[in-house]
Amino acid sequence: MSAAAFVLAINLLVAAIFATSFGVVAAYQRSALGARWLAFAYGLGVCNIALEFILPYQADHRPVSFAIFTVFLLALAGCVVGMAHHYRIAPPWRLLALAIAASLTLNLLILELPRGDLPRNLLYQAPYAAMQAIGVLVALKNPRKRALDLALLGLWALSGLHFLGKPFLAAWIGSGAAPQDYIGTTYAAFSQSVGAVLVVAIGLLMLLIILRDVMAEMTDRSETDALSSLLNRRGFESRGNEALCLIERSGVPGAMIVADLDYFKQINDGYGHAAGDGVIAAFARCLRDNCDQRAVVGRLGGEEFAAFIPGANLAAGKLYAEAVRSTFRDQPAHPAGPALPVTASFGVAQSRPGETLSELLRRADAALYEAKTKGRDRVCLAFSGTVHPLPAPEPGAVVKLS
Repeated sequence: MSAAAFVLAINLLVAAIFATSFGVVAAYQRSALGARWLAFAYGLGVCNIALEFILPYQADHRPVSFAIFTVFLLALAGCVVGMAHHYRIAPPWRLLALAIAASLTLNLLILELPRGDLPRNLLYQAPYAAMQAIGVLVALKNPRKRALDLALLGLWALSGLHFLGKPFLAAWIGSGAAPQDYIGTTYAAFSQSVGAVLVVAIGLLMLLIILRDVMAEMTDRSETDALSSLLNRRGFESRGNEALCLIERSGVPGAMIVADLDYFKQINDGYGHAAGDGVIAAFARCLRDNCDQRAVVGRLGGEEFAAFIPGANLAAGKLYAEAVRSTFRDQPAHPAGPALPVTASFGVAQSRPGETLSELLRRADAALYEAKTKGRDRVCLAFSGTVHPLPAPEPGAVVKLS
């Protein structure tokens, strides 16, 4: 067995491993459409390498040579589509179709040209490089480029340059007098070795990126309350602790707001659970719409909610709570819900140095209890263990969180 044949055998095994790996991910996570396309692409890679082994035994190389080119081109296109689907970007179908059609036509035109001809080899490899360039364009459209994504983008670009460099290497050391001789040449051994490194590196990166994002999606689902679309208690405590640690290091305060819907049991009993669910969803929207991206907002359970705003003091927490309170009270009643306005009560506390999230929640909850006992539909603040109710804002006043 020649050195190139040995490397090809390794490449076949590697492609099969990646095809299986992406297939397992796609089967386990049915929403991972990108993994399905990548499994398909690496499956085509296995077929491509099998054709390379068949080529030396063909009297007329043209059908198998054209099949090798076509299968590998489609495998690269499959990788582009898989990456686009994973990044939730519309695949460039028209551009891919145009590139594939032009590439196949070009390959048919140069099929009979001498193998040692440099222009011929450049025209042969150019479609592969063009497909890699399309992959780079798709990767650049990804709005959230992290370290792994940037590394993948760089590897796609490097792989494209590698295809453009192969014709010059073939002209220098020779790629065989006929296509059937390719597998026994030094050029084939070198080309397949470099290709193996790139295939493994790109495959590993794409697999790691998909696994990273699938696990993040699973974590988000486990930490999200289905009814309100806010964080559940587990998610709120996890994100809240992270935010609290961040402000501790930065030396800035944070405001904790705890809210509870007033007379919620009466809504459920009088109008049904569907109406109660609508009230919870409406209140969640008010909480979400009146805060910025820094805030950690969650439904702690039942009709109890909480929001932690890093970098906000007690006054800013009060403004946020009043904005939510007035917005929620003034919104139109749902047709299937209670005819009278639905209200909520709030407790606000500012974080202290060294205070844990549970301690901060406890102080805000004490302020909420005070708001409940003083008549509901109001905001109370926690000042060094003492809570104080706040008067309702003037009619028509607009309160915004800066």
